[in-house]
Amino acid sequence: MASKILIIDDEPDVADLVAMNLKSEGYKVLTADNGESGLAKAKAESPNLIVLDLMLPKMSGLEVCKALKRESATAKIPIIMLTAKTEEVDRIVGLELGADDYVTKPFSPRELLLRIQSVLRRIQAGGDKQERIKIGDLLLDHSRHEVAVRGGRIELTATEFRLLAILMERRGRVQTRDRLLNDVWGYESVIDTRTVDTHVRRLREKLGPLADYIETVRGVGYRMSETIPS
Repeated sequence: MASKILIIDDEPDVADLVAMNLKSEGYKVLTADNGESGLAKAKAESPNLIVLDLMLPKMSGLEVCKALKRESATAKIPIIMLTAKTEEVDRIVGLELGADDYVTKPFSPRELLLRIQSVLRRIQAGGDKQERIKIGDLLLDHSRHEVAVRGGRIELTATEFRLLAILMERRGRVQTRDRLLNDVWGYESVIDTRTVDTHVRRLREKLGPLADYIETVRGVGYRMSETIPS
């Protein structure tokens, strides 16, 4: 079954261009031209992915993102943000709210298509694993797509789950930012590595008392601690 993509953008030219390229690749496309209708359509249609502009009438893209991640029915829908280069702060906030990726305007439709394919591919691949990984008080269950901290379940986005899974699977081994960009996001070329830092910071916040399980290797990247922090 073709994946369903929801485009929320108030610029008709942009929305039409993205929709045309997605349809040519076999995707089913839905559109909305403001934040309120986009949020309503996301709840009603349960798309496989949302392309979300940040600058929207009636309800901003950040507000839409926050509302989606707040509700269990829509929290796991991956989001790719469309931002202007001048919206760096909003872009970082969007990633911290749980967006999976971003593309800056003006953008190449081909680049956006590759980003969409990458996000959908890694989510699908993540569902193939069945094993449970336990490190101290941290448990990750691939089959249930759940993470528990000291027995209490925490909510992670698909990207945060994939990032944590890779760090846990490679426990004790340093993962460079470039390697994480490749393995978690599917990027073969180096882009802005602050994407990694933002997601790690958000992941640590969600791990709460177990935040120190993820160690920073200054100037290199991150690793899951070999010893259980006291």
